[in-house]
Amino acid sequence: MAKYVYPAIFTREKKGFSVVFKDLEGCYTCGDTLEEAIEMAEDVLAFTLYSYEKDKRDIPDASENFELGENDFVNYIRCNTEEYHRMHNNKAVKKTLSIPEWLNEKATDAGLNFSQVLQEALKERLDIA
Repeated sequence: MAKYVYPAIFTREKKGFSVVFKDLEGCYTCGDTLEEAIEMAEDVLAFTLYSYEKDKRDIPDASENFELGENDFVNYIRCNTEEYHRMHNNKAVKKTLSIPEWLNEKATDAGLNFSQVLQEALKERLDIA
């Protein structure tokens, strides 16, 4: 998971804006206002790239040259698929693990939450803030 920046082609429509990321298959959206179109573009870009990562698909380089129509302009959109993953894939997963009995007793006596301790340890080990 990583941070990305891709060019989006915005087209002014009769009502609002349509947005297309030419580099990414099926990556397009729209919005009634420019602000909404940019917000929707950020979301669809993160979703698309997250899907590419999950499916282990090659992620293409961002284009630098564009053919624009009369009502078109380019805006660069950035996203962070790690943030997207945390926001949209936060369900709990049950894990079975084994620890020595003496350690279990000490941790239970100390009132530790095993799930919380494991999450904190995994984040520290993986260098995740």
